[in-house]
Amino acid sequence: MKDLFAKIYRDKGPLGKWADQAEGYFVFPKLEGQISNRMKFQGRDVITWSINDYLGLANHPEVRKVDAEAAKKYGSAYPMGARMMSGHTELHEKLQNELADFVNKEAAYVLNFGYQGILSTIDALVGKDDVIVYDVDAHACIIDGVRLHLGKRFTYKHNDLDSIELNLARAEKIAEQTGGGVLFISEGVFGMRGEQGKLKEIVELKKKYNFRLLVDDAHGFGTLGKTGAGAGEEQGVQDEIDVYFATFAKSLASTGAFIAGDQEIIDYLKYNLRSQMFAKSLQMTLVEGALKRLEMLRTMPELKNKLWENVNALQSGLKENGFDIGTTTSCVTPVYLKGSIPEAMALVKDLRENHGIFCSIVVYPVIPKGLILLRMIPTATHTMEDIDLTLKAFSAIRERLENGTYKKLSDALMKQKG
Repeated sequence: MKDLFAKIYRDKGPLGKWADQAEGYFVFPKLEGQISNRMKFQGRDVITWSINDYLGLANHPEVRKVDAEAAKKYGSAYPMGARMMSGHTELHEKLQNELADFVNKEAAYVLNFGYQGILSTIDALVGKDDVIVYDVDAHACIIDGVRLHLGKRFTYKHNDLDSIELNLARAEKIAEQTGGGVLFISEGVFGMRGEQGKLKEIVELKKKYNFRLLVDDAHGFGTLGKTGAGAGEEQGVQDEIDVYFATFAKSLASTGAFIAGDQEIIDYLKYNLRSQMFAKSLQMTLVEGALKRLEMLRTMPELKNKLWENVNALQSGLKENGFDIGTTTSCVTPVYLKGSIPEAMALVKDLRENHGIFCSIVVYPVIPKGLILLRMIPTATHTMEDIDLTLKAFSAIRERLENGTYKKLSDALMKQKG
């Protein structure tokens, strides 16, 4: 019999094997200062493109005031206990009602965290006789939720309608045999590529196939649609989304999440979501803070307007300069380059040290080998100066990538690793 830890000593994983070179800089970096378009990284001022503070609420004075007052009033512990036992309050109900109204659903239920919330929602919605159909590019939280499922599950090619139909037909056939149903899962906005899920086309398929639709709209909530109600509103199909999920961690710049749908469905979920039934209630400071943020989202459309002014300026500038940003239809702005992981590390170091630009780097196994993805999140706090400086910096690093400078630096890094 082997030692359980033998595999850990032998193989650190595709990212873990770079820990000695990467930790503290490329992964687990420490950004300091107030959350904003400009922060400090290792003592240097940098333009930050890796903060999911879409509407610039994280450091907004009105938000900071409410957060501080709530912390003074309640402390960091109240309420104690799980919602079902001792952690339920009128303010939790108020937030749920306002969220449901905002996303045009009968009811909503507040969750402690986005990751565990969507995972537990999937777990509660399906049984062993049911079938799940989900996008191959789904976020890790969806994948982990699907892993809990004891029945059949099928992935479809990303946003591919032919593949969607093929797998819906397979799922429906199996569900007819087992006596179960079909749960279809899409994201409103896919966080790496920035593409919206094809919700309008998926909803149209309800006329042909019998399934229920769950949408994870973490990146669409607050950024898309006339009122900011998300990708469903943007595509005119919000009413056809059976269970709508969004997190507070993006547009609301906080912690928590919620699900929304028909009253009977939400009532069922709140009595069967294990991650909520057996976990401490969301703290009152976060509940009051979320109420304030939601109020600002509803009453200050200028925040979303400024966000999209920056998004359009950044994305059009990148395209005009010949950069590949894929087919994003959201605020998420990916920049695709070709290179190895060591080249990516050299490139990002140059970007941060010499150009004062901080953005996330994504490499294999998240994306295919040989690709480098620089993932940018524009916010309402960015300025046109930030965008101009970033475009110039990106042109400079692309030239160094193409002329082999980073290859030479990466070769030296590999020798150092060896």
